[in-house]
Amino acid sequence: MRIHPDCVILKFSLVILSGVLAYSTPGARAQESTAAAASKLDISGFVDAYYSKNLAQPPGRTNKLRNFDIAENQFNLSLAEIVVQKKAEPVGFRFDFDFGTTNDVVQPGVTSTLSHTQQAYLTAVLPIGSGLTVDVGKFVTHMGNEVIESQNNWNYSRSFLFAFAIPYYHTGIRLTVPVASNFSASVHIVNSWNSVIDNNDFKSVGLTLNYALTGSTGLIANAMDGFENLTASENGKRTVFDFIISHQLTDAVSLVLNADYGQAKTDAGLAIWNGVALYERFAIDDKSAVVLREEIFDDPTGYATGTGIPKFDVKEVTGTYEYKFADALLLRGELRYDFSNAPAFDKKADSKTNGIGTENKQLTFLVGAVATF
Repeated sequence: MRIHPDCVILKFSLVILSGVLAYSTPGARAQESTAAAASKLDISGFVDAYYSKNLAQPPGRTNKLRNFDIAENQFNLSLAEIVVQKKAEPVGFRFDFDFGTTNDVVQPGVTSTLSHTQQAYLTAVLPIGSGLTVDVGKFVTHMGNEVIESQNNWNYSRSFLFAFAIPYYHTGIRLTVPVASNFSASVHIVNSWNSVIDNNDFKSVGLTLNYALTGSTGLIANAMDGFENLTASENGKRTVFDFIISHQLTDAVSLVLNADYGQAKTDAGLAIWNGVALYERFAIDDKSAVVLREEIFDDPTGYATGTGIPKFDVKEVTGTYEYKFADALLLRGELRYDFSNAPAFDKKADSKTNGIGTENKQLTFLVGAVATF
């Protein structure tokens, strides 16, 4: 395993991890030998489906600049997932098996036995300090406010930050240490972004600092640094910083701010992307809520979004209503408006144009349903 000597995240991560272990109880605590019964397996899962309508009626029946709610004017099986896991006492594991169009986006072109495996990792809790948790295998990224499973987000559709600023998953090792009851640190040493096999000789290093400032306010700082070479033109280091601030304003009102900055060295120079998203959740009662999301994503070279449009930026406003039926069925209705400073969206073809890449905006309506078990 090779990690480039200029990896700033690695150096900082080692300082953090060594400080955390020094802060914790020195040495390995003596563990009393007990014959505990093996933990039972926990099996859970869900099925997620949606219908989306784009009022511009794009000829390709796709919502541009989206990642998971792509299909337009058609019913779609977004994701079906089965999770099998055993709690680490002190050794455990987790397997997430995924099927659907969302998995096709997360793992495009993967034909190996891992093509339907979102996560597969072993976990061991070692008696070092206050307890060192080690995960080895394939796991979802530590970055971002949103996740792949829609029911665990506040909105149904995903933000531009989730779609373009950060990775989906990694393969490698993850070390997590609790510093205090309100603070933990994690170091990630992984092969690459969104792949099982590394595409070069170097590893990427990630860092997570999770701090609960108060009982109602939390701060998470994430970072990722390494040589990725994800495209033919990328020839150097890729670095991303991700920050999440959450605040419980009242029992019914929750707020989250997510901000990202990323850069990658390419043949054309340094590609930079950055953005911020603000989330407001208003709980009506224990079964229903309304969520708003406002976001701006700046992609000056069009590299992150793949548009190739110079000085490109895109914004969105999303409103979501959710209702939980019988605790096993989550229903959501969502209205979303995307708009950009340059034509990046499609509209219905007419006698003058084919409608591809002619619009600065798109308005979509979506109905989603997630059944869990």
